[in-house]
Amino acid sequence: MLSVATRDKNSGGTVDAVSLAIIEQLQEDGRRPYAAIGKAVGLSEAAVRQRVQKLLDQGVMQIVAVTDPLTVGFRRQAMVGINVEGDLDPVADALTGMEEVEYVVVTAGSFDLIVEVVCEDDDHLLEMINKRIRTLPGVRSTESFVYLKLRKQTYTWGTR
Repeated sequence: MLSVATRDKNSGGTVDAVSLAIIEQLQEDGRRPYAAIGKAVGLSEAAVRQRVQKLLDQGVMQIVAVTDPLTVGFRRQAMVGINVEGDLDPVADALTGMEEVEYVVVTAGSFDLIVEVVCEDDDHLLEMINKRIRTLPGVRSTESFVYLKLRKQTYTWGTR
């Protein structure tokens, strides 16, 4: 499955309606031809190509292939809540550098950080938590939430 994830880091929080329509077209099918998108949004193929490139360059969106971890050999996914003593940034930076970590979120509430990890199996998850995450300087505690079944995962936010 190809998907488009939007994020608006450089454009001051506004994306015009035409760009949103282009993003929505790509969220439905990340390989949709520019000519087909142009017909749907009322622009030429060249204008769509330029807008898509600008959205990519500005970091508003990225076009990626989204895989199902189970089909590519990763049998265990988990969310890990982490409490930190002191500055969060060094811990967040270290977690960001770990290949198994899909995302790192600084939170307010019961945890200082929440990370999603994708591992080959339970032994790999145990190694991640016990040997790599818990041993980071500043990590005070962790709580793991093992995924039993993923019921919904979409990337259509930002346009609907």
